[in-house]
Formats: sequence, structure tokens, C-alpha cells
Amino acid sequence: MPFKNIINKLKEETKILKGDAAKDKEYSNENTYPDEATAREAFRKAVIKLFDVNRWSDLPGINSTFELHTPDGNKTDKPVDAPGYYIRIELPGPTPENWVYITDLKTEENLAEFTVKPSEKPQAGPEAKKVTEHFFTSEASSTFRVELNGNILTAYEIGKNEVINNQGQEAGDRAVANTLIAEGGWAGFQKMQWEKVTAYLVHKEETKTN
Repeated sequence: MPFKNIINKLKEETKILKGDAAKDKEYSNENTYPDEATAREAFRKAVIKLFDVNRWSDLPGINSTFELHTPDGNKTDKPVDAPGYYIRIELPGPTPENWVYITDLKTEENLAEFTVKPSEKPQAGPEAKKVTEHFFTSEASSTFRVELNGNILTAYEIGKNEVINNQGQEAGDRAVANTLIAEGGWAGFQKMQWEKVTAYLVHKEETKTN
């Protein structure tokens, strides 16, 4: 590798570790059905799975815990039906809990999705609201989507502006932990987690309690 390329790569890695470099990532799974009627029924069931976030915790193997909370911070078993809810995400292993806030929700004839952004804990006080309780900054987003195109059902996790939350007041006392999670455990686990969820949404994988 030419020396200039090595220097540029080192500069990019430094930006990432400092939380200056944004990444966009996308994971998906699809399932093809024998006819459009069967695919339409599969899409209907996929929408139910999409918004029943708590059930994602029951996927087999190494998996995160997902808990839906109301705007006032109470855990709820109801499906997502509007923006304003929070999701508590607990990764496998001894890591801090992470919180995201549902900013958008869309349902159409052939598409359903919701978008989350890293956030403070629900009902946080004035000082706590300045700290994003997540290893990515509040500028990042994840969109979870199921889409029907003819007899093909596709599920997506679309990550945008993924920047490590390890700078300034937003990181609070989590700067080192966030760096280790984002560049360590999550870096290797992210692909497996979102491929597992998207496979579940298109009925290639089911929960342990199904």
C-alpha cells in the first residue's frame, strides 16, 4: 500500500475513534412467495412483527434485549403505533443500557417503517437530557422497514450518520465505554443482530416463544 494511502487510512481511523467520522450501513433480508396473495398475507404478519418490538428480544442465539417504553418512561407490551416512544436496548455482555427515541412512523399499502434516534432516558432531568444514553450520537438514525414488491417481501435496517458518541457533554461519563462498544463488541455484532431481526421480519427465522 502506498505511504500516502497508509497516512490517509490512519487519519480516517483517528476520526472514527474521536467520533468525527460518520458511517451509513444497511442490512436486509428478503423472502419470495409463490403468488401475490400469499405474499400479501406474509406482509400483514411482517407489519405486526415490525411494531411488536418487545418480541425481538426472543430471537434465538446471541441477541439483544429490546424493551418498549412510553413517553413517560413506563415499560409497555403494546405495539408501536406512533412516534414518541422510547426503546431500551441492552446488548449481550456487561455494557451500559442504550436508549433510542422513535421519531417517525409510516404505514402504507406496501410499506411500513419506523425510525429511531439515540436519546436520553425518558423523563430525564434537565442535566440528564444533555447526555445521549447510546454509543452513537443523537445525529445517528436507524430505520426499520418491511416492504412488499409483487410477491417479494423485504425487511431493512438502515443506519445513517453513525458517529461514536465519545466527545463533549453529550457523551457524559460514557465516552470510553461508547468507544469500546462501537469499535469493539458492536462492530462485530451489528451485522449478526440486524440480519437476525430482518430475517425474522420476513419469516425466515422465528422467536423462541413462537
